[in-house]
Amino acid sequence: MGDTLGKNFRITTWGESHGGGVGVVIDGCPAGLPISAEEIQFELDRRKPGQSRITTQRKESDTAHLLSGIFEGLTLGTAISIMVKNEDARSNSYEELKDLYRPSHADYTYEASYGLRNWKGGGRASARETIGRVAAGAIAKKILSQHCNIETLAYVEQIHDIKAKIDRNTVDFESIENNMVRCPDQEVVPLMIKRIEEARKSGDSVGGIIGAVVRNTPPGFGDPVFDKLTADFAKALMSLPATRGVEFGLGFDSVALKGSEHNDPFIFKDQQVRTRTNFSGGIQGGISNGEDIHLRVAFKPTATINFEQDTITRSGKETKLKAKGRHDPCVLPRAVPMVEAMINLVLVDHFLRSLLKKNQSLSLRNNSD
Repeated sequence: MGDTLGKNFRITTWGESHGGGVGVVIDGCPAGLPISAEEIQFELDRRKPGQSRITTQRKESDTAHLLSGIFEGLTLGTAISIMVKNEDARSNSYEELKDLYRPSHADYTYEASYGLRNWKGGGRASARETIGRVAAGAIAKKILSQHCNIETLAYVEQIHDIKAKIDRNTVDFESIENNMVRCPDQEVVPLMIKRIEEARKSGDSVGGIIGAVVRNTPPGFGDPVFDKLTADFAKALMSLPATRGVEFGLGFDSVALKGSEHNDPFIFKDQQVRTRTNFSGGIQGGISNGEDIHLRVAFKPTATINFEQDTITRSGKETKLKAKGRHDPCVLPRAVPMVEAMINLVLVDHFLRSLLKKNQSLSLRNNSD
């Protein structure tokens, strides 16, 4: 339970951070989608460890092994299975922690839930689990791009108390990917890098905010009442490790406005129903309205720090813990492709649902000829 996301496009991730590997099984992907190992690997390389001096130095190639569901570059319509082997797991580094509860980690809560836990690394709570999500997200991205022209861009908007100025209407992939922080505001990038490096050197960590814009989403994605697009986004994004909040449009800032200030007036433009403003962030009543979708995700500081902390053993004895080993002083640069993946997974699921509501089916084969 809890390992599966989606209804029509379903993913199930598996594996632990210090086991033999991690991966994903994808059900519901239509047949005939042209997809290559390189397209999947491209997204995995954006989230893998060791990609810069401000990320964890765990050495993993994160090479995707396509085990089933894809033949001669096309999806078969059957279950797609993708595996990534763990190559640099150092389980012995966690030996001293097997009888301790690390502060703000999932050690105690997993044990409270299941009666036992995998003490080697973070187990299923580790961000390494997100490999399966990002691999599946690459396939969702291809479907959305090919059939809806949907473009999803996530970017770092804030690190600690350093805030970027970003125009969501003009931000592009190149401006995001041209620096190790993945922030399109080039003026604050050096400040963000310095803040992360300071945290690393002191043994501490910092959090921040990732923003995202989704362009060209057609109106009508989303269902009442419990399957609102906002609700599904929130669940998917809040399932990512270290997330602490999700907001849409003006989000929490809207509480300081009156209804007369926050409402988005409807207009008719280019033979389409549009809104003059987009304070709702492209979603109204839980259903997309055709405007750009705007959302933000807050991430807490990484729980693993090299500070001596108070904790207890499994038997309740008070003790001290000073974590060792490799960790991200800030998760945000690597979390950008994770956020994009979760958005695309929710969107492709609702895209397939929208076809069913209209009694239509998706044919990918003709588009691949």
